[in-house]
Amino acid sequence: MKAIDRPDAGWEHAWLEAERLPPAYAGLARRYFAPLAGRLAALHRECGRPLLVGVNGSQGSGKSTCCGWLVQALREEHGLSALALSLDDFYLTRAERGVLAATVHPLLATRGVPGTHDIELLRRTVGNLMGRGGSTVVPVPRFDKASDDRAPVARWDRAEAPVAVILLEGWCLGARPQPPDALAAPVNALEATEDRDGRWRGYVNEALRELFLPLYADVDRWVMLRAPSFDCVFRWRLEQEHKLRARAGTGTAVMSDDEVARFVQYFERLTRHCLAELPEHMDVIFSLDNNRRIISVEGL
Repeated sequence: MKAIDRPDAGWEHAWLEAERLPPAYAGLARRYFAPLAGRLAALHRECGRPLLVGVNGSQGSGKSTCCGWLVQALREEHGLSALALSLDDFYLTRAERGVLAATVHPLLATRGVPGTHDIELLRRTVGNLMGRGGSTVVPVPRFDKASDDRAPVARWDRAEAPVAVILLEGWCLGARPQPPDALAAPVNALEATEDRDGRWRGYVNEALRELFLPLYADVDRWVMLRAPSFDCVFRWRLEQEHKLRARAGTGTAVMSDDEVARFVQYFERLTRHCLAELPEHMDVIFSLDNNRRIISVEGL
């Protein structure tokens, strides 16, 4: 279907309200994300098949919001079916991570790093959404962070296949394995005190090699929301937790500031690695300032 030349902004207003975003976000999205939506729609018409778009961004960079806007724009303005998937919904179950903690390394009980995801489930789900599985209705897994476990199948979403454009976002998506000598020195106190022999980071690195690299072969286009430095990530993650705390109120399990400080150390090595090495592998890069504002775009 041909893109609408003068799109009705009605969908945008409703979406902003649902996402609790200020009206100014619409202008930013129009300036920066609308050209990307148009480019993806054109690529889909050219290829004549479903597309998989990988979106990388550190914690708190706004990748989920970006993907949410793109999905709506592709649907409402380009007449394409679109769906956003989060790598976070494909964590191993709590029991499976417990086995890894007992047999490989205790740090693997904590979700987040490569090696704690069910990449087989992810690739199967993406394939089914692209219409390769023969079913027109595809279950889409959901992870319940409150219980730190995969949600029951009855609570999974359902999507109609094939989906024209699938946006897959994740903090470590696109990361390549590091050379062995880069793993030797710890990058923070967590690695220095709880991974002294390097088994945990070695396992994570091998998961990138064995599980993530084959996944990348299926990606048609790469997008990155690039933070200015890792120093911003802790502050952004802390802001996320404060918002969750305000919405949830008392009595709900959310992390304290000290717990957030420990939690981000799990992600520090690969976040720094991504910021340094990933741009050369990306098709589109949105560079952010310290306040998550887009200050430049490459590839559009």
